[in-house]
Amino acid sequence: MELIRGHHNLRPRHRGCALTIGNFDGVHRGHQAIIRQLRQAARERQLPTALLTFEPQPQEFFSRDIRPPRLTRLREKLALLADTGLDRVMCLHFDARLAATPADAFIDQLLVGGLGIHYLLVGDDFRFGHRGQGNIETLREAAPRHGFSVARLDTFRLLDGRVSSSRIREHLARGELDTATTLLGRHYAITGRVRHGDRLGRQLGFPTANVDLGRRTTALHGVFAVRVHGLDNGPRPAMANVGTRPTVSGLEPRLEVHLFDFSGDLYERLLTVEFLHRTRPEQRFTSVAELKAQLQRDATAIRQWLATHAPTVP
Repeated sequence: MELIRGHHNLRPRHRGCALTIGNFDGVHRGHQAIIRQLRQAARERQLPTALLTFEPQPQEFFSRDIRPPRLTRLREKLALLADTGLDRVMCLHFDARLAATPADAFIDQLLVGGLGIHYLLVGDDFRFGHRGQGNIETLREAAPRHGFSVARLDTFRLLDGRVSSSRIREHLARGELDTATTLLGRHYAITGRVRHGDRLGRQLGFPTANVDLGRRTTALHGVFAVRVHGLDNGPRPAMANVGTRPTVSGLEPRLEVHLFDFSGDLYERLLTVEFLHRTRPEQRFTSVAELKAQLQRDATAIRQWLATHAPTVP
């Protein structure tokens, strides 16, 4: 999969494609359905497939102080998109200039002038252009003038509801990992590099890898049974805590992972933490000793759970 960063990196060879547009946060089963339909249409027309997405996401740009938790950082999203068989992904920097671009100019300058689209597939709730004035009807009106066709993918539904990134965030926040797994089509995971922490876990007898969340706020909170990928001998069983660590007056959200029966230097390693089951929500303890006792109970419960549950995707 080729990554095109910004309009200025478009080349003549990029013109002529079957395109879809969106945030694709999480690359969940609804997104996967869009990409499958796009690939089918592209094969019929003998066109390469392309996906246009934005960084930051428009909602993040417009709500700078209160940003919704992301399911995937850009690096994670691109890795998931690469697995879908797309030919190209174009990532546009979403800023004030792009936000102010009229819908007609977006079509003329980018979709037609830059990408030379022949086929465009969008969801039924797709909006674009200044103040979201463009929609699928805007595209259909422009299509005959510019020689491309427009198709709409109706809402993709599972478990009696629409599959959406916001719905998945809600299930993750409630610790409903089985439902989130069904909607995603895989176990939820976070990838990050191991950074130095305050070594409190080591003092408690549970050394942890402090996995960098970057600027991400996370929908997950609590203690989890997980598998850790990125080590030499395949995925390793572990327990993880996601939260602010209220017992020690923490402020910033952290992902701390204790790998069972492991010793070694993990600093700067890029790890993927795959969340399988939440054992309890995050809580405040009256003392560090009480926290240590609870961690021992957590470790026992999580080892037992991992020993009796194979990680499967519905």
